[in-house]
Amino acid sequence: MTGCQGELVEKEFDVYIEDEDGNVIVDEKMTSYQNGFIDLWLPRDKKFKTKIGYNGKTVESEISTFENDATCITTMQLM
Repeated sequence: MTGCQGELVEKEFDVYIEDEDGNVIVDEKMTSYQNGFIDLWLPRDKKFKTKIGYNGKTVESEISTFENDATCITTMQLM
């Protein structure tokens, strides 16, 4: 069995996500799991603006939930 391992295990992140219409979907602190990832469930067939912060660093990205979109996003890097 294979899997991914994130670098920041069991750390608290500020997670903010809004949809294309400006509706806030997530605005909370979330703790990463032992694999270093955060698990999110978002409505299908939409685009979202995301902002994740940790320890003074942030990353902003657009993600989407259309049929052929990735379900595991590993490209967001805190700067």
